[in-house]
Amino acid sequence: MRRSLVLVALAATSLVALAFLIPLAIVVKEAAYDRAINEAQKQANALTPALVIADKKAPVIRQAIMSTSYGAQQRLAVHFNGPTTIGTSHITANDFKEAQRLAKAATVQRPDGVAYLQPIAVVNEVAIVEAFVPREQLTHGVMGTWWALAGVAVGLVAVSVFVADRLGARAVKATRALADGARRMGQGDLTVRVPVKGPPELAEVGKAFNTMAERVRHLLASEREVVADLSHRLRTPLTALLLDADTLGGGSGADRVREAVQGLEREVDEIIKAARSGLQPDSRGVDAAGVVRDRLVFWSALADDQERPWTVRGADRPAHVPLARTDLTAALDALLGNVFRYTPEGTRFAVTLVHQADLVALVVEDAGSGIADTERAVRRGASGGGSTGLGLDIARRAAESTGGSLHVDRGPLGGARVQLRLRRL
Repeated sequence: MRRSLVLVALAATSLVALAFLIPLAIVVKEAAYDRAINEAQKQANALTPALVIADKKAPVIRQAIMSTSYGAQQRLAVHFNGPTTIGTSHITANDFKEAQRLAKAATVQRPDGVAYLQPIAVVNEVAIVEAFVPREQLTHGVMGTWWALAGVAVGLVAVSVFVADRLGARAVKATRALADGARRMGQGDLTVRVPVKGPPELAEVGKAFNTMAERVRHLLASEREVVADLSHRLRTPLTALLLDADTLGGGSGADRVREAVQGLEREVDEIIKAARSGLQPDSRGVDAAGVVRDRLVFWSALADDQERPWTVRGADRPAHVPLARTDLTAALDALLGNVFRYTPEGTRFAVTLVHQADLVALVVEDAGSGIADTERAVRRGASGGGSTGLGLDIARRAAESTGGSLHVDRGPLGGARVQLRLRRL
């Protein structure tokens, strides 16, 4: 933007300067020419008294010629019929005859200058006084004046460019502040505000940006509080459920129910904490292999109860990804939950961690009937099985938050295969 303003100012000022400089240069050149011709006319007219009085006396006329500056420089001559010439001439006989025929002042162009011819009436004839102007005299002072005009034009252009650059710098500074504020806000910094300065239009944009940022901060704070409040309301039925689970007595089934209720209570606590803290990402990341091992301990009990064969591969090597543990856990639980919810009991499933140079692929596949419409399945809120349609969307958003992606297709087991591709930390 700043460069564009400078270029526009440079182009506009240069065109204006040229529009004035070219006519001025022509006027200066013509003025120098007219000044030289006028001086020659004065030198020629200075001989009029001598020609009238001397009556063609050569010594008197020669003395009058030498008394002038042009005569001393051998640039003045008098032509009579005959032809007779007194002084130094720079014209031809034809030029003399043409001047006699015209009987008025005229100029004759010569290779080395211009001859000014002035007819003067003397006794019984018309004498022609010749005043010669050299070429350099016709342009005397023109080059210096041109250089001065060029200097003035360059100075004006430089001043215009400087002013445009300062104005552009002011606008660019305000624009960069807006861009930096928008970038920081996009990264999750809701406290960012931009200085309200610069041109009036940009100052108005800055003021609107600050108003918008404040409004977004209030809206997100309100939404976080609503999520925290709604999550907190789950504590009452959870407490009742936990009390009921305690009445079940001993046994593996009762222990599993109590463990599930306690896990649900921990998840509610995490939701409340995440909502109150603003859902800030965990910059330390998490070991995906550890999360897979931990969650399969939980899901394996249900799998054994439903007689589901299962395998896990690649979880013996660490795979750190830039996700919070709760986010990766929620994504994996969503994928495994779909297997248990939409495939019959006894259906085989497998969890695999594929390690690549810059990616970690978390693959969950089963031997069920697969997903008929994979595109619809990954759309938020869309479900073909009577659920909320959020499971795959949660997993997709978790993957995309790391710079990865989610892919759904049919796997080697014959059923659905969901690949959660996560960027390696």
